[in-house]
Amino acid sequence: MVFSDLFFLFVFIPVFMLLYMAAAIADRKSGGAQRRGHNKFKNFVLVCFSLIFYAWGEPVYVFLMLVSVFFNFRFGLVIGRSRRHRRMALVGGLVFNILVICVFKYLGFFAQTLNECGFTVPVPHIALPIGISFYTFQSISYLMDVYRGVSPAQRRFSDLLLYISMFPQLIAGPIVRYQTVAEEIHDRHVTSRDFADGAYRFLIGLGKKVLIANQLSEISGQFLVDGLGSLSTAGAWIGIIAFTLQIYFDFSGYSDMAIGMGRCLGFHFNENFRHPYCCTSITDFWRRWHISLGSFFRDYVYIPMGGNRRHQAFNILVVWFLTGMWHGASWNFIIWGLYFGVIVMLEKYTLLRVQNRIPRVLLHVYSLLLVVTGWGIFYFDSFDSMIVFFKAFTGNSSALTDFVSQTAITDNFWLWVVAIIFCMPLRSVGSTLLERLIGRSPALYSSAQLCVRVCISLIMLVLSVALLVGATNNAFIYTRF
Repeated sequence: MVFSDLFFLFVFIPVFMLLYMAAAIADRKSGGAQRRGHNKFKNFVLVCFSLIFYAWGEPVYVFLMLVSVFFNFRFGLVIGRSRRHRRMALVGGLVFNILVICVFKYLGFFAQTLNECGFTVPVPHIALPIGISFYTFQSISYLMDVYRGVSPAQRRFSDLLLYISMFPQLIAGPIVRYQTVAEEIHDRHVTSRDFADGAYRFLIGLGKKVLIANQLSEISGQFLVDGLGSLSTAGAWIGIIAFTLQIYFDFSGYSDMAIGMGRCLGFHFNENFRHPYCCTSITDFWRRWHISLGSFFRDYVYIPMGGNRRHQAFNILVVWFLTGMWHGASWNFIIWGLYFGVIVMLEKYTLLRVQNRIPRVLLHVYSLLLVVTGWGIFYFDSFDSMIVFFKAFTGNSSALTDFVSQTAITDNFWLWVVAIIFCMPLRSVGSTLLERLIGRSPALYSSAQLCVRVCISLIMLVLSVALLVGATNNAFIYTRF
């Protein structure tokens, strides 16, 4: 089940919200509003629907998640209660989580690599559990936060299960730190403003996914999959630029929907994207893209290894090797991670020291060229296909352009325009423009803002539903990681 699905929008969410509101009434009637833990019934409904959501596509692997949560719950209790064994429990918990992700995500890759090196070993064919990278990293976050004393250990299994399995962010993030929602698991309140902001954010994400990302996926597939054998140079550029925009609107759209649903339920997830294609360096790009993953590796890997204090270059390469590995069990992801790791490392000693003297437009062009090239590595898990693409991408093709490339631009002209415009910080620009049009009256501004949001929300919902009817290509890219 995915968020941009008619069943999810018109069956799952309405039924969930009805039961959730009934649970909220039950919580109030139980007299829990004056004490901690008054979200008991709401949490029960949220856990049940989260498990149904996950089991909808993978009923077997829901048991894997339950086992994972149970072991992390036990490790967390030992870390929280025992001074003598807390370090051992942390190590045991980290080893357990790493083994789970290695077995289910990387075992086949390691076996295949050994076979290619001349060692004959059986290659297991294990289906990748959806979202395993996300919920495993959240489990690690929980253990680390408890060990560091940032948050107390959960005393109830059901509360930790809620944190790990919460369906808004379960299968494609953002990676929510335990400390971010630890208090809200027990004590959260939803105002009308929270619900309105959350619903608006959800519909913005839905529009990003259905109206832009899905349409761009057809263009990228046309060139990078169907037309790869006869790819022209223009086709290579058009295809990979389409994918560059597609993956942004796909993943940021999912994050918007997750953040919006969380807000409607009283949870405040951190931002995961801040207009990454407005970057002025690759370092700046990765401060804006998939922020939750970058901050995870920074706080739990880079800084403990020494950060900027010692072996900085080595630490950067290790983090980016792991970043590539996190995205998938394939050599192209490892190369992609090291590609960006080398660039980030070089920028620390060169560009970042002189970037104030360089025109911003040149920094934008430099950054976007490297980002687009990186997505070319990311897209292909076959080296043969990657070589074909990069030959065409660098001008070594049978034709510089062709009729298909020209029509991909002209027939989708407004899609390109909208996609490029919506990569920019329109929210701040729109707020400034609205303030200038109606003046500084807070009441008038709030009313005008509400009207604009209602109109945008209705447009997003109607157009998205219209396109989802009969849609065949609707999966989120990051659910496979």
